[in-house]
Amino acid sequence: MSQPTALITTEQLAAIVGDPDLRLYDCTTYLEPAPSGSDMPYRAVPGDKTFAAGHIPGADFLDLQGEFSDASAQQFFMMAGVAQLEAAFGRHGLDATRTIVLYSIGTMMWSTRFWWMLRSLGVDARVLDGGFDKWKDEGRPVETGAPKGYPATTFKAAPRAGCFVDKTFVKARIGDPATVTVNALGPQFHRGLEPSRYGRPGRVPGSVNVPAATLVNADKTLISLPDAEVKFTAAGVTRDKNVVLYCGGGISATIDLLMLTQLGYDRLTLYDASMGEWARDPALPIETD
Repeated sequence: MSQPTALITTEQLAAIVGDPDLRLYDCTTYLEPAPSGSDMPYRAVPGDKTFAAGHIPGADFLDLQGEFSDASAQQFFMMAGVAQLEAAFGRHGLDATRTIVLYSIGTMMWSTRFWWMLRSLGVDARVLDGGFDKWKDEGRPVETGAPKGYPATTFKAAPRAGCFVDKTFVKARIGDPATVTVNALGPQFHRGLEPSRYGRPGRVPGSVNVPAATLVNADKTLISLPDAEVKFTAAGVTRDKNVVLYCGGGISATIDLLMLTQLGYDRLTLYDASMGEWARDPALPIETD
């Protein structure tokens, strides 16, 4: 069943800003160059400074890597355990009985990542189409300063099975006619035509390419559902298949996941570590053009 309510427009959000039932969160993270000699592909920098410089009135800020990811993992942004997430979301007053809206700056992938995480915990949120950029470009109200936050609550997850999978699952599905594995990175990286910051260039063998960037308009809103359907169908992504999404670090692929969910696909999962793990493991096969 499709979920057209997974997105909210700037007009719709403007109508409810200030509503006591709204829980609004800036999810922005920035990827900056790693220090020379570092084994990491980039530095993950929370967007708290840009939040302080300007945010939608009443919003709180969520630090994906600092509070909501598994700090013991070798890769950034790995899905944390349920107990950690329940505590973190509870600290930020996230309440499944309220209207939850997520947004980010520059790209929607940070807000769609939180959307997929919450979905895996049994909570349906909405993502601001076009993010803060569209809100600001339209001349809508902006606040500055540190987040005031929401009253803490007890957040209780109701996990949905199968939203995240590991490399063993992905490897076992290579060549499986019932599964289509989708790479959300750009075509040059999918084909292995350029060096990759994640390690060996290339893709999971047999995977197809629907770049997240091709699902976004110039104003940073998502393309229409019919246009998205054409792109996925052309790549062989059909509703009769189990669909595994991946990218570099499990972030941009969540844009594909949101679009597929809205289109009514329900056999969806995310390879969380993505190429950040796969390309660095010599025991895993890789394919290039």
